[in-house]
Amino acid sequence: MQRALRPASVLRGDISVPGDKSISHRAVMLGAIANGVTEITGFLQAADPISTVNCMRRLGVEIDAGESRIIIHGKGLHSLMKPDAMLDAGNSGTTMRLLSGILAGQKFPTMISGDKYLVKRPMKRIVEPLRQMGADVRSRAEGTAPLEFYPAPTGLHAIRYELPIPSAQVKSAILLAGLFAEGTTQVVETTPSRDHTERMLGLTPVQDGGVTVISVVGGTERAAVPFAVPGDPSSAAFFIVAALVAKDAEIVVRSIGLNPTRIGFLDVLTRMGGAITIDNERVVGGERIGDVVVKSSVLKNQGPLSGGIIANIIDEIPVLAVAGAFAEGVFEVRDARDLRAKECDRIAAVCHNLRALGITVEEYEDGFAFEPKRIVSSTVFESFGDHRIAMAFGVAALALQEESVMNDADCVDISFPPFWELLHSLIH
Repeated sequence: MQRALRPASVLRGDISVPGDKSISHRAVMLGAIANGVTEITGFLQAADPISTVNCMRRLGVEIDAGESRIIIHGKGLHSLMKPDAMLDAGNSGTTMRLLSGILAGQKFPTMISGDKYLVKRPMKRIVEPLRQMGADVRSRAEGTAPLEFYPAPTGLHAIRYELPIPSAQVKSAILLAGLFAEGTTQVVETTPSRDHTERMLGLTPVQDGGVTVISVVGGTERAAVPFAVPGDPSSAAFFIVAALVAKDAEIVVRSIGLNPTRIGFLDVLTRMGGAITIDNERVVGGERIGDVVVKSSVLKNQGPLSGGIIANIIDEIPVLAVAGAFAEGVFEVRDARDLRAKECDRIAAVCHNLRALGITVEEYEDGFAFEPKRIVSSTVFESFGDHRIAMAFGVAALALQEESVMNDADCVDISFPPFWELLHSLIH
């Protein structure tokens, strides 16, 4: 679907964003393999988390879904059932990668695949450690889906695995497989990645000689606990940047998650001069949440984004690039090669759309760099079927002087179905 995007110089509003996508996925999976009934409030009703719900239903889990509340009748570690058809993860890499950890430990064969975009995304990063644990998992020669799982001949065994690159999805797949393994499975991080899985499993990371070690003991049944899903900080990022680059804006985004592994983008925007404050901080379900107040600001790019912070801001880099396009000074991202393996090649997609704005961009294998220019013209943006690209450059369109167009704008349904309506509700 093509969508016309009109500019706006004044933004006002007090809004809430949908529930956190990462936590919604994990709550469904953990509820399914717990003993008892799990209630999830604030669940994100979007295509990706619903893919997880549908996969768990095919594995025999009874799930009652309301508008924002999910009830899961857990089956424990060892009572999932062989599905009657191939599992469909849709566009959701999180569904496929995390669920692989659970499927690796089952006593029946399963196959999981996804849409035309997901089957191109790399899965070798989870296949290799799962095989080290004794899993019988097979993929295409290039390490992509569909993935086939067969009962491990001698069961899964614990490993100590050092993540070669920061990845919450790989870490989570190993920890979930560790629940079905004999012994204590350890994941070693040299750079922290988002930590929702270990928080929700009640695991305590240990610092050991400059690295973080997360351990899980196999075979331990877990009782069901309720999950309250906070607002997704990655979704809030689009509105925060929209307010910062507008000529006259003040908005409040209510009750978003403030997990330290998820809000590096707030630090980046604050260092750029963004007028951002956090009110009403509190802890709900083990996660810190709060209200974010944002006002229009004069932004200045502060040197390369690289190194350890990249894992924390990887999902927000497209919208940070938009902020950089309306700031002063050179904006540069390095060490972000993993962006090329997202829903689309996000490095190429960001560079394409920046060039459509008339900006000269230098593209690297692991990032990009550009110096902003005064942007006045409208353009046609390409989403490349990627929700975060569509939303980021939808924000850019607000700061132009004439109407622009976004191609394939409905891909935002993957994570944020009401995005366009909520964005335009701020226009005054």
